[in-house]
Amino acid sequence: MIRILFICHGNICRSPMAEYVMRDMVKKRGLADKFHIESAATSTEELGNPIYPPAQRVMREHGLDPSGHCARQLKRSEYDKWDMFVGMDSENMYYMHRILGGDPEKKISLLMDYTGRPGEVSDPWYTRDFESTWTDVNEGCEGMLQYLKEHHLI
Repeated sequence: MIRILFICHGNICRSPMAEYVMRDMVKKRGLADKFHIESAATSTEELGNPIYPPAQRVMREHGLDPSGHCARQLKRSEYDKWDMFVGMDSENMYYMHRILGGDPEKKISLLMDYTGRPGEVSDPWYTRDFESTWTDVNEGCEGMLQYLKEHHLI
């Protein structure tokens, strides 16, 4: 089983979007039993909150049900629990390393590194462009699945 934890600042926009998108992708490919997928935040600002309403709206428009999510923070004790920690931007990467106490097993990556255009998934909290975030997240998740296939992990 491949255990993936998507990470963003507050766990109310990008990382839960990636969590739900990836779950949907693996389910549609008949691979759901090979994955455990969740998301978390690097900050404490949104703990306990649901997915941000504009992000929920975009997810629903694309056929995903965003209900049931509750923002939580990444913990140092989780390093051994997950195979992959996938951040949305360089700030997330910085805080993931700090929270986890480093990355000796090279489990931390950026979502867009799995695409032909590495970089960051911009934060729609600030950009207000939830559709672009949706596009980036989908491209990143597709790329990650391709990476896992090419490396014979699924």
